[in-house]
Amino acid sequence: MYDFEFVKPSTVADAVAALADEDAMALGGGQTLIPTMKQRLASPSKLVSLAGIADLQGVTTGGGSVSVGGATTHATVAAEAGAYPALAALAGDIGDPAVRNRGTIGGSVANNDPSADYPAAALASGATIRTDRREIAADDFFQGMFETALEDGEIITAVDFPIPEAANYQKFKQPASRFALVGVMVAKYPDGVRVAVTGASENGVFRWKEAETALTKDFRTDALMDLDINPLNMISDLHGTGEYRAHLVKVLTKRAVATC
Repeated sequence: MYDFEFVKPSTVADAVAALADEDAMALGGGQTLIPTMKQRLASPSKLVSLAGIADLQGVTTGGGSVSVGGATTHATVAAEAGAYPALAALAGDIGDPAVRNRGTIGGSVANNDPSADYPAAALASGATIRTDRREIAADDFFQGMFETALEDGEIITAVDFPIPEAANYQKFKQPASRFALVGVMVAKYPDGVRVAVTGASENGVFRWKEAETALTKDFRTDALMDLDINPLNMISDLHGTGEYRAHLVKVLTKRAVATC
């Protein structure tokens, strides 16, 4: 590690001001940033902790949606997002207890790891990502592997999840990291079904729109029988080939529908 300045503001305004300094970076739970710094792959001159900002904490329900503050931990989401059971279950299965008690939803969504769970939940739910500057639809927010619509110094203040009629998240875990080798979130709303896939694509989280169309017409596993997903853009690594991941996408989508 190396020397850097650490600040812990108590308001969003103070955090935004601190992040205006050159080479400053926001710190959520630190589950990705701190290991990255230890490996000297990132070298911010200042870390701006969001953990002490009360306005970024907690889960609230109302108006047909669950709103999660950007600095809310996975463990808190698992315990308090009961109005959206699939979201609570997803949060409760992230990493291990240490990760769940330190990692935050804002940090996960902002990092947009291609195997992270929350991006699938946000995309499948048609969530809105709120920042200190604006509101961004999930369809516009996730822009590729580790890429988002966030601008420099922009802070995620909350993520709003519309509550579906039914939803389920299925994850095939990489056993060492507990990240999703493939994860699929299916959410059924009055105006249609949304299917989001994480862990599989070289381009990061994505919607499987052919499955959405089929399931909107007929919300049964049989509706997926004749569908297959193209393996060409799937991740191939020591854990599985692109063809294997493409197969898992269909299997997990069917399981999610059956569970719904």
